[in-house]
Amino acid sequence: MSQEKSDYADDTDLDATLDELPDEGTIEETADNLRANGFEVVVVDSADEALETIQSRIPAGASVMNGHSTTLEEVGFAEYLSEGDHEWESLADEIWGIDDDEERQAARRKSQTADYFLGGINAIARTGELVAADRSGSRIGAYPFAAGNVLIVSGVNKIVPTLDDALDRLESVAYPLENERAKEAYGVESEIAKQLIFRQELEQDRTTVVLVREQLGY
Repeated sequence: MSQEKSDYADDTDLDATLDELPDEGTIEETADNLRANGFEVVVVDSADEALETIQSRIPAGASVMNGHSTTLEEVGFAEYLSEGDHEWESLADEIWGIDDDEERQAARRKSQTADYFLGGINAIARTGELVAADRSGSRIGAYPFAAGNVLIVSGVNKIVPTLDDALDRLESVAYPLENERAKEAYGVESEIAKQLIFRQELEQDRTTVVLVREQLGY
């Protein structure tokens, strides 16, 4: 199934001012403020470089899980985790190989404690906070504590001036697009049911934000 923003943009009313590519000064300031809040930050130029960064940071033998993320689709990680030449334990493939619904749900909950959990984010405040939401919580549940290590990948188009703007972006950009995708993929509307404001990472080197100088995800 396609994961491109353009597939859903025509059916939504988006605030384009909250989905623009920032200038280099804004990117640098955002990265500095994220670091000041305890996040490790890697800034790369392209989706290919983002995938290479991910590959270099996950050791052989690690258990790996990813939450749904259009950005991870666009950088090629979702396909690489399932089909690529690596020595990781792909928890996602194990989970979707389980036929029993209750067993699969239990495995999904357990996967939140993966050695490495990867996902996207819905907005980044220039002041150094991350904002994300889920319908089920299966992605953001791992971010605050459960996973051993977290890798968050984001296009710089998700950078906005303030935390209030980040919350606005969640409502006026990310949700309308995700809602259209959910209706097509699952036959149900999405919900901003579980919301996370990730203000600080207090565990050194646990959470890495990979910022890509491209328009990625929503």
